[in-house]
Amino acid sequence: MLSGIFNYDNPVWRFIGKLCDVLILNVLWIICSIPLVTMGASTTAVYYVTLKLVRDEEGPIIRSFFKSFKENLKQATVIWLILLMVGGLLGFDLYFFLFLEREPSLLRTVMMAIFGAFSMMALLTSMYVFPLQARFYNPVKRTFFNGFFMSVRHIFHSLAILLIDIGLPLAAIFVLPLLQPLLFLFGFPLLAFLNSYLLAGIFDQYMPENKGDGREHPLD
Repeated sequence: MLSGIFNYDNPVWRFIGKLCDVLILNVLWIICSIPLVTMGASTTAVYYVTLKLVRDEEGPIIRSFFKSFKENLKQATVIWLILLMVGGLLGFDLYFFLFLEREPSLLRTVMMAIFGAFSMMALLTSMYVFPLQARFYNPVKRTFFNGFFMSVRHIFHSLAILLIDIGLPLAAIFVLPLLQPLLFLFGFPLLAFLNSYLLAGIFDQYMPENKGDGREHPLD
């Protein structure tokens, strides 16, 4: 019995080892995101590693992270800047109709509904684009299209990911303060790790037959 407990191939020990990898990823993600403009590349690199972790394909964590960071720096940065621009525009529009244009009117209601719908579409799409960038070779435009397509087609998975990304931090802040040290230690990579269990199942449905070295060819 004791030999089974202390066997490092035990699923419990393997999961603990993966959590240690996530801890390392958090340090790397923070450091590589400090310039802010590189946050897209560092987020892609995190997903590159976590998608391997959930498939039990883990290798050298640091080397894998920087391999993906370097390969995706240009394209992931473009995606990140586009998301910032779209998010800024939608955020300003919502702020305007929520706080500046307070007079009740049909126009205000319609515009709130329109920008609210676009904001939800952008949010759901944004949850997929960096994992897609980490997993598949695609042009930026195609990555956004696939992100939107998957977020709608797999809407229940999308809502589950949204619950993880928003619900877990909110629960740590307002409901379960004991979770705060956990989120502080593991940060965003913990959310990416949990998301990857859902994303891996989705991506498997779009994988080509001939698999490569961790990033596959475009989804058509």
